[in-house]
Amino acid sequence: MEKRDVIIIGSGPAGLTAAIYAARANLKPLVIEGYGAGGQLMITTEVENFPGFKEGITGPDLITELRAQAEKFGTEFLTADVTKVELSGDRKIVWEDENRYEAKAVIVATGATANLLGLESETRLMGRGVSACATCDGFFFKDKVVCVIGGGDSAMEEGTFLTKFAEKVYIIHRRDEFRASKIMVEKAENNPKVEFILNAVPVEMLGDERVSGIRLKDTKTGEKRDVDLDGIFVAIGHTPSTKLFKDQLDTDKKGYIITSSDKNKATHTNIPGVFACGDVQDSSYRQAITAAGSGCQAALDSERYIEENE
Repeated sequence: MEKRDVIIIGSGPAGLTAAIYAARANLKPLVIEGYGAGGQLMITTEVENFPGFKEGITGPDLITELRAQAEKFGTEFLTADVTKVELSGDRKIVWEDENRYEAKAVIVATGATANLLGLESETRLMGRGVSACATCDGFFFKDKVVCVIGGGDSAMEEGTFLTKFAEKVYIIHRRDEFRASKIMVEKAENNPKVEFILNAVPVEMLGDERVSGIRLKDTKTGEKRDVDLDGIFVAIGHTPSTKLFKDQLDTDKKGYIITSSDKNKATHTNIPGVFACGDVQDSSYRQAITAAGSGCQAALDSERYIEENE
């Protein structure tokens, strides 16, 4: 069994920033980065809103830079998936298969995954006109025609947001009633750039190198039709990666880890010595920079916890 000061589970911007701060505090963190290392940034092409990169940077390159910086200060990385955790004791136990690691503190930074439609063409064109984040990518669609797929508050919010850039925004929904709140629907309906396509489901995203349109199937008649457009935004929700912590860490009804409302304990979970940061506890902002900021907080919180309990 290996003993550590801090173990960080996850390696997106939250986990890697936590690693940088923990390593600089001489906590010699171990990052168990998972086989899907890097999180959502690994499927993001251009990142133009992360401070310090005026020309922009690709998502994978940003992860590479953050990882190298963490490694420079002494972070150790393990490319494997955590299979089990035991968090209730003073010493936290993290399992990777048959390998057992013990830590004084654990930082959970496992992120959240955008729910996708599961189409082959969606995967092929991801980052080439297909996106799951209007806030991240809307800027690239100035004066273009785009669509948002979904019927909840997120779809209405993203559709309305995209009208700041796009010439036209279609909101595509499989039914003629919405899960979104009435006020959000009315806001979209009252925007002259928004047009609704109801009772329709996407069956294929069209385009070779980039998106050129979408093929829709009418849920009532079965009839198919193509709509020409430049961008497709999938807004059917996110799933936080919290299955590993079930029955140990408190989560909200959507599965996001609940952290303290005390501003001085912003990343504290219900278990002392266990901290959460990034998209696994943030269902609102979901940005690389906010994830990085909460990773910094988690590292500082874990440092203070260890000092107070030595």
